[in-house]
This record gives sequence, structure tokens and C-alpha cells, in this order.
Amino acid sequence: MGGAVTSIREFLAFKLGSEEYGIDILRVQEIRSYEPPTRMANAPAFVKGVINLRGVIVPILDLRMKFNLEQVRYDSFTVVIVLDIGARVVGMVVDGVSDVISLTADQLRPVPELSTAVNSDHLLAIGSVGKRMLILLDIEKLMTSAEMGLMAETP
Repeated sequence: MGGAVTSIREFLAFKLGSEEYGIDILRVQEIRSYEPPTRMANAPAFVKGVINLRGVIVPILDLRMKFNLEQVRYDSFTVVIVLDIGARVVGMVVDGVSDVISLTADQLRPVPELSTAVNSDHLLAIGSVGKRMLILLDIEKLMTSAEMGLMAETP
């Protein structure tokens, strides 16, 4: 759990399958309903394509496919979270968004070393709110990782 967590932080909570995840609310530009994007030739399966968002071409990634979830459905709850990552805008498809959660340092737990679909370098912590457990993603590290192939890795 790096030094990134201090005092109170706000996270956008969203669902991928049966799990609840959270990302730094400051990275979220907007939340949109899912519309099929324009497909790109030779793109990995999790790259659904691109959309034109007010003149900006935005790649759309399906995190459910990236994380190898067994069932990927597109329904009325499916949304795209548009993220502002450095100089890039990226959209990620999720099963639904629940709310914005404020977490203090004492509500954050270190991520156990497990073999998961998400590289442990891309996890900040486990957030605990009552009976809810949120897997907090370092969305900037995840989106700039070489495996995503979107942009050069940040140093």
C-alpha cells in the first residue's frame, strides 16, 4: 500500500461481476451509458473500440474482459466511466456504478499477495466500509501499464 493514501480520499465505487472496486474520484471525467464503439482492427478483445467524445477520440476498454470475468453482459446498468489519465482520456466499461465513498486511512487495508486477474502493482488497498469491501485500483498505473498498450508507461 504505497504512500499514495493520506487522510480522507474519495473513490467512485463500481461493480465488475460480483466484486466491488473503487477508483480515485479525481480521475473520473464523466459517466456515460454504454453505446457500442467503433471497432479497431487487430485490437485486443478487451479494447472494444473508440468513440468520439466532443471531438476527442476515446479508446473504450472493457475491464470485465480484461479481468477475465466469466460472464460479460451489456444491459441497462452497463456504463462507461470516462477517465482523465495524464494527457489521455480513456473509457472503461463496468457493470454499474454504485456511489462515491469517502475513506480514511484507518479504513484501508493492505492488499494480500494473491494471484489475481489484477496485477498487485495496480492495487492501492482494500477499502472497508461496514460490511462492504472495495478493491481500490490504482487506475493510472493500470491504464498506463504495458499490457494495456494504450500509452507509454510513466516512469
